[in-house]
Amino acid sequence: MTDRAPQDPQRDPDDQAEKTDAVPSAIGESLARAAQKSGLGQLADGETPTGAALLGALGGVRGLAETILPGLVFLVLYTFTQNVPLSIGCSVLVAVVFTIVRIVGKTPVTQAIAGLLGVGISAILALITGRGEDNFILGIWTNAAYGAAILISMLVRWPLIGLAAGYLMGDGLAWRRVRSTFRVMQALTFFWFLLFAARLIVQVPLYLAHTDQATIALGITKLLMGVPLYAPLLLITWFVVRGQFDTDKKPARG
Repeated sequence: MTDRAPQDPQRDPDDQAEKTDAVPSAIGESLARAAQKSGLGQLADGETPTGAALLGALGGVRGLAETILPGLVFLVLYTFTQNVPLSIGCSVLVAVVFTIVRIVGKTPVTQAIAGLLGVGISAILALITGRGEDNFILGIWTNAAYGAAILISMLVRWPLIGLAAGYLMGDGLAWRRVRSTFRVMQALTFFWFLLFAARLIVQVPLYLAHTDQATIALGITKLLMGVPLYAPLLLITWFVVRGQFDTDKKPARG
């Protein structure tokens, strides 16, 4: 009878050979680079979270304004006028102003341009149909895409939060071979899935109602389920990741 090497109880029993790691490794590195560029690296760099670090991870005051104000302008104007072109036009104008300010100030324009594209595409859809609720359809599809990607990553046992955290914290894919850490990363990824799923559960019925009141409610829920839910979940994720990974390791740089 051939002797078998004893199994490490901390190792995941279904861990695959290294040949299966190429694609997850590339995804993890890309996610880590995106996290660093988005400001999340400020949280990873510090021993304790600070208000400034969390604000930086959210894009700073300007980034928050660029995220919130276009939708808020649309909501306020549509609530009082139900005028789709006026509400859409002013929303787009706010996004354009933010982009111009960044260009003139020679500050990074990636976030502003991304926001402008999102606002612009949503505006075109709403203007084509003449329905205010179509200003939110791109966001709904975006949430669906993110939710689907996160769910698939859990089902194939390569949770996206684990991939991002592993490379951000300089641990690569080693976390997946530790059963307890793998389970924690699965759980964290599931909470992010719940965020996108909750948005869809609330917003899709409002979109399908096709009434002015539902459109106003859709605008309100989009604001309330945006940064107010994202920020605390981001902070919780930071605490858990720091607890799972060696805090003495420097975060991976892209």
